Amino acid sequence: MERNLKNVLVISFGFLLLFTAYGGLQSLQSSLNSEEGLGVASLSVLYAALILSSMFLPPILIKKLGCKWTIAISMCCYITFSLGNFYASWYTLIPTSVILGLGGAPLWSAKCTYLTIAGTLYAEKAGKNAKDIINQYFGVFFLVFQSSGIWGNLISSLILSQSSTKVEISEEDLECCGAYNCLTGTTNTTGSAKPSNSLIYTLLGVYTASGVLAVLLVIIFLDQIKSDQAETEKEKLEAPSFWSTFLATFRHLKDKRQCLLIPLTMYSGFEQGFLSGDYTKVYVTCALGIQYVGYVMICFAAVNSLCSLLFGKISQFTGRKLLFALATLTNTACIIALLLWKPHPKQLGVFFVFPALWGLSDAVWQTQTNGLYGILFEKHKEAAFANYRLWESLGFVIAFGYSTKLQAYIKLYILLSVLVLSMVTYGAVEYLEAKSSPGTPTATKKENGGPHSQETPM
Repeated sequence: MERNLKNVLVISFGFLLLFTAYGGLQSLQSSLNSEEGLGVASLSVLYAALILSSMFLPPILIKKLGCKWTIAISMCCYITFSLGNFYASWYTLIPTSVILGLGGAPLWSAKCTYLTIAGTLYAEKAGKNAKDIINQYFGVFFLVFQSSGIWGNLISSLILSQSSTKVEISEEDLECCGAYNCLTGTTNTTGSAKPSNSLIYTLLGVYTASGVLAVLLVIIFLDQIKSDQAETEKEKLEAPSFWSTFLATFRHLKDKRQCLLIPLTMYSGFEQGFLSGDYTKVYVTCALGIQYVGYVMICFAAVNSLCSLLFGKISQFTGRKLLFALATLTNTACIIALLLWKPHPKQLGVFFVFPALWGLSDAVWQTQTNGLYGILFEKHKEAAFANYRLWESLGFVIAFGYSTKLQAYIKLYILLSVLVLSMVTYGAVEYLEAKSSPGTPTATKKENGGPHSQETPM
């Protein structure tokens, strides 16, 4: 097997194992640790820590440790979150959320840097176009990685469905489900009855083991990048001082295009936060029970995975603008429908339609937005991707932060407003690009999209 492809597969399956655990846990937090809003509070703290991490940790760690060991150490941070869930409380979950958040940005930045270097090296060796090889590597990565949502949620549903305490949800309780859900004091707690400790410990044991296997896979089988290209990448990461490195992300905001992309980047956090924090709780858990959360999120992950690969392939023919339009219309239709729909167990199929359509839209937001970053800011990709993590994480922080304070319909209106603003500012970016290089080969290249370095759901 070609060596670079072997390394791409090692990273891909390492992330698959790691996010099988984290993705499953994130989907369950709002339902599993619902007391005093602990679950969503931990996620909000997690993404706040990720913001701090995005500001300065990726360049420092990649420079000092290299991509391989940055990935391995950052993965260990994720394992602590699984361990913290064994005895979920404010004293265990919040500190481990901070640790995971600090490891998140270096993990994704190191992955992006590694795949970009590997693709460039192979292209030079084989005499091929570097952009095409990098696109292929990212396509392979996301095909494997996105399926982590399938396995993580399948594990949780199979284990939690073993609960012997099956209860019927009354029509009165169902009135508290959906967009106009009851607030904290009167929320339906029948469908969200907590599983037994033995089932929870079994689930967390499987998730922890999956994370440990991910770390071992990377340590044993991933090659450290050793080349002139890697040294060049490290030199780009060097900074004259700590504060200079710390402020690199904010210096990048001098670029008007980066500022205009902030709403679109934050929307990525808002929409993922709503699905995993609100849809799973006030629609699925409330009306069906917690054991259905995994099955519903499997639908989201499966569609997301397939569409990520599909859109990565067809973007060179359709252009990114058409794909953004598709995602906007799909998400808008879903938001309006969720505002009108009253969830009921008899409408079981409908619970799966929304995450499927959401997965289609999310595949566009992830692949095309990150590809746009890679193309627009090719000479400053570390600072650009750090900005992506920062603003997407801020979207997560806000979405999870108000999760327990607002009713779902208000969150849906906020989501729709941010989406509209995102498309307006994105249109301005496309206008600036077309104006700066009308009819040139560069403009055509940019229209076709670039490496789909998705920074996804953590």
